Amino acid sequence: MLYFKPARLGEVGLDDRQLKADKKACLTFGPCGVGEKALYLSSLFMDRRFYVPVSNIRRAYKRVAMSKGAFTGKGIFGSIPYLVVEYGNGESVQCTFKHENHVDMMLAEIRRRFPHIKTMSEAAAKKLAEAEAAEEARYKKNLSATAQASVDELRRARAFLEERPDLSTRLAAASKAKRVDAMTNPVHKWVALAIFCFALVAAVYGAYTWLSDSGDYGLYITLAGLTALFFFAGANVLPTARNNRRAIAAALERARADMAEYIAGYPDFPLPARYAHPATLSRMIRSLREGRSETIPEAYEDMKAVLRSLNSDVRVSQTEYDEVVAIKPMFLLENYQ
Repeated sequence: MLYFKPARLGEVGLDDRQLKADKKACLTFGPCGVGEKALYLSSLFMDRRFYVPVSNIRRAYKRVAMSKGAFTGKGIFGSIPYLVVEYGNGESVQCTFKHENHVDMMLAEIRRRFPHIKTMSEAAAKKLAEAEAAEEARYKKNLSATAQASVDELRRARAFLEERPDLSTRLAAASKAKRVDAMTNPVHKWVALAIFCFALVAAVYGAYTWLSDSGDYGLYITLAGLTALFFFAGANVLPTARNNRRAIAAALERARADMAEYIAGYPDFPLPARYAHPATLSRMIRSLREGRSETIPEAYEDMKAVLRSLNSDVRVSQTEYDEVVAIKPMFLLENYQ
């Protein structure tokens, strides 16, 4: 396996032997990676081109650049996810990802390995604290003994899930991918593949025409073909070994099986494996604390009813939005059963 030594960001570094071993053993997430001693970050053209030692990192968090199409549900470019890493004395670096769930999984691994690294921006942390204070004001001051016992049990279950954030992140990502695939006409993927092949032929023909001086139009055909190739290669619409109905279904089954195996070690876990996510438990806790339910089964049914009622016309807080985006595909796939 070829080894390319990554460039150091910041004043703190690792010795060459440590760096080589750590980079080779790192877990990769899209163009970046998480090692035991450093995070490996991408440049514009090369994956894991740079590294920052864990000891020199203050924050690592997700940023999403939204286009007009992301808010309307229309348009070619919906959103561009980034990983932002703050390190050293006020320095930062931003890495572009193709898939947002890769950023989520990387942050989950960072939280698991390095709990001291903050995974939220300073502004977001401040807004979250304000939102939590406003939410706290909605809760009942004195819960019944039954409701309090239910809250305590759900908190223990949530803490158990949060010990393995990678499992719930994978489950949410696989459920979302399955939901998107179920709503997508499979013909569209094959049309995209046909256009991709046509663009490849056009690029090769244009390059041949251009290089053999057979015509001045060759350069334009090449540029048009390459543009189409890069667009479809980055749009995640082509049918590939990983992006097809069977592979997506298999990924969801693996995520559910891994979660089921994990929660089997917890006596009487309050959720089925297919819905086991900290956000699901948080919404059940909220139902109890707001006085809408008294027991765990009641909180479960109330949570599903509220989740079912939420759509694009309902305004919610950022925290609630993040919860809904993570778990609603899980319930839609099973029709809330």
